[in-house]
Amino acid sequence: MQSGYFKIIVAALALCVSVNAFSADADLDALRAAIEELRSDYEGRIAELERRLTVAEQNAKQARAAPQPASMGATRTAAAASGNAAFNPAIGVIFQGNAWRHGDDPDSFYIPGFPIGGEAGPISEGMSIGETEIDISANVDDKFTAWLTAPIVIEDGEPKIEVEEAWIETTAMPAGLSLRLGRFFSGIGYLNAKHQHSWDFADQPLPYQAFLGDQYLDDGLQVRWVAPTDLYMEFGTELLNGGRYPSEGSDNSGFGAQSLFVNVGGDVGTDNSWLAGVSYLDASAIDRPSGDEDDPLLFTGDSAVMTAQFVWKWAPNGNWKQKNLVIQSEYMWRREDGSYTLPGGSVLAYDTRQRGWYLQGVYQPFPRWRFGARIDGLSANSPGSAFDGTLLAVPDDDPMRYSLMTDWSNSEFSRLRFQYTRDEAGILDDNEFGLQYIFSIGAHGAHSF
Repeated sequence: MQSGYFKIIVAALALCVSVNAFSADADLDALRAAIEELRSDYEGRIAELERRLTVAEQNAKQARAAPQPASMGATRTAAAASGNAAFNPAIGVIFQGNAWRHGDDPDSFYIPGFPIGGEAGPISEGMSIGETEIDISANVDDKFTAWLTAPIVIEDGEPKIEVEEAWIETTAMPAGLSLRLGRFFSGIGYLNAKHQHSWDFADQPLPYQAFLGDQYLDDGLQVRWVAPTDLYMEFGTELLNGGRYPSEGSDNSGFGAQSLFVNVGGDVGTDNSWLAGVSYLDASAIDRPSGDEDDPLLFTGDSAVMTAQFVWKWAPNGNWKQKNLVIQSEYMWRREDGSYTLPGGSVLAYDTRQRGWYLQGVYQPFPRWRFGARIDGLSANSPGSAFDGTLLAVPDDDPMRYSLMTDWSNSEFSRLRFQYTRDEAGILDDNEFGLQYIFSIGAHGAHSF
């Protein structure tokens, strides 16, 4: 009997040992599988990090080769050659819209003595989606970068896709040189090369509207050189087609405009930075239309525009996100020499000198909120008594305009703006009130200084 119990106990102990051995083997297999899984996972992660490191090193090499500022922003940033190049291509969309109210009919607006052309004119009354801008950019390779801006606009109630900018630019030319080919905003002036969504006000100052048709955009070639000095110094020249205002109509010759520009800037301590510049645009025009679209004035001759600009930026310790102040001003001078074909067909010789300017300040006292004020004006010499009674007759009082704005930005990707403008540039004084929204999604390059 005892022998039977003893056999049962031995059998039970043997079974326990066997189960424990089997369990240990299963645990070892599980541990081996877990270790192998971790090894595979970490090898994959290391490979991904090595790939990202390679891309980052290539982008950093290209960014170092591109012209860069000697100060915290005293240059036009080559956005497509920056961090956006990590995405191939980088795609962003800018949404813009307005709700605007005029005291006078904006469709009948014109500035006496300054018939405007191109894209210039008052903001449309009522609610509109404005311009929806699609930006696509990428580094082509280690020598070139490319940029495309394709706005979607509404014309006569129908959507239309345009090619606003389409250019390629070098990123690795020696001695601080860079070359841009294609369609682009000219480098003249301070505001001309800035996209609409980066303006501090909903519209351009009067001299830009009167002299450049809002913004001068054309096809051509641009060469820039940044001097290897502590003081930022940029020199540029352009050879342009002549298909856009103010050189409109001269594109048949293929070389309708030329420009020169110089920008100088730097830092003052840690809180301040500045930029000053001069530029010159020489444009030829052939039957350039302005004024009434159905019965326009047609100008043929030479149009020369000179611009001087100055910008001062202040931010405590360079931290512009917390608090900052920007003061900027431009003075523009234009001479036009040629002839105007008036409605009805009569042709009159035209030779006059015109001036325009603006001064504005924008202050951000705390994050997200900004407040701004702008005053802009025009003046001109009389083209002669032959133009009395026409749109080209100079008014007794110089055209002037006064604007106030405040905007709120929840982030760098969204902005809501309210603007009031007292417009004394037209035949009748006008009070304008407007709301504007600007939202962006996707990749978007840094704005210039």
